[in-house]
Amino acid sequence: MPTARESLLDAAFAALEGRPWPRVKMAEVAAAAGVSRQTLYNQFGSKEGLARALVRREADAYLSGVERALSGASGAAGPRERLAAAAVWTVRSATENPLVRAVLTGCWNERLPTPVTPVTSVTPVTSVTSVRTASPGPLPAPGELLGQARDRAVRLLAGDWPPGAVELPLACEAVARLALSYVVAPAPAADVARMVRTVLA
Repeated sequence: MPTARESLLDAAFAALEGRPWPRVKMAEVAAAAGVSRQTLYNQFGSKEGLARALVRREADAYLSGVERALSGASGAAGPRERLAAAAVWTVRSATENPLVRAVLTGCWNERLPTPVTPVTSVTPVTSVTSVRTASPGPLPAPGELLGQARDRAVRLLAGDWPPGAVELPLACEAVARLALSYVVAPAPAADVARMVRTVLA
């Protein structure tokens, strides 16, 4: 059973699918999650705090998917295939999730929460229960999330990369940039995998 925090984030994400973030009401998010509005404020402090936590969760989910692809969980066996699977996951995630796309590209539109103000302190909460997670950590700058995915690729593929092939860090950088180009100028995911295989051949 999901925690109140996860239920609230799920409800916020579902609300975002139906209307622009500025029109999403905190009371509606709380009601959809089946908790009180006070619980929502206890968890996130403000609507901005909810937005930051939502974007951070989606970014973390994207990175978890990258790790699954790189570990071979997607069925890809060799390191090149696993790197191609991570590129496909990047394009698919950005296509299906507007928050992942926005964090990867830095292109936020009026429908999305735009967490541009860094959270350096937390507004005090007067209830006995304090904000459980005041700041979910800094949000990545445009392209930084892709850089984190690249760094994970280097770490996870280091032991399997074939000798004599292009240097692993360079290969991971090229694939990350290639994936980002497919995010910015969409194309079928299968094209991404084929292009990665061609580049790394």
